Amino acid sequence: MREICHRCGSELSSSDPAARDGRPPFCPHCGAPQLLLSDYTEPLSTGAEGAIAGPSTEILPPPRPNQIDWRMAMQIAAIVALVGAVLSGIAAKLPNISFFSTIWIVSASLTTLGMYQRRRPLATMNVGVGVRIGALVGAILVFFLGAALSIGLVVARYKLHKMADFDAGTAQTMKAQMDQLSANHQVPAESLQNFNSNEFRTAMVLTGFGIAFTGVFVISIFGGAVGGLLRTRRFVPKL
Repeated sequence: MREICHRCGSELSSSDPAARDGRPPFCPHCGAPQLLLSDYTEPLSTGAEGAIAGPSTEILPPPRPNQIDWRMAMQIAAIVALVGAVLSGIAAKLPNISFFSTIWIVSASLTTLGMYQRRRPLATMNVGVGVRIGALVGAILVFFLGAALSIGLVVARYKLHKMADFDAGTAQTMKAQMDQLSANHQVPAESLQNFNSNEFRTAMVLTGFGIAFTGVFVISIFGGAVGGLLRTRRFVPKL
């Protein structure tokens, strides 16, 4: 029989060393005490110093409630990031939906926090929690976007052989930038020969992708902070 916490609805683990009859004394998710009824009739005993000592229940003090359910947060963040990667891949073929893809990526942390709080309505929520979940969302989102981009470029180059236009456009852009630097005498003409190489172009493209992914990560953290602030519970004391 599954034991469920009466407060947060999470399943109680029977592997807790303090568990009695398959039910731990406190919920590992929210820290709520669990009521246990037992027929214990051991009489009170007198201690060494004359004080009356009651029977030992061998129950550990309540654990500190988990600030974040990382397993749940990771599952939700992975789903949101996967949707974002799929939308980005579709947007590469259909530019008309690039707007929706961008909005989804920018609001990924807010979406994750909303789904997380719906699944864990009694979980702690504040700016700090939002920042940490936002960082998790950003890291997973960058991983999924990087994996989708890498797979797409490899397939386009070695399977579909459709990277010629991309290479030509990159070379033309780099040449225009180098010519501008040379015309302004910012870089000596003989040094430009080293910049006009495939290795340098590749490094510049990878740098551009790195800057873009860093921006996604920062935006996710900022979105998590805003979402945590907006979803912070404010308790009003009862008069």
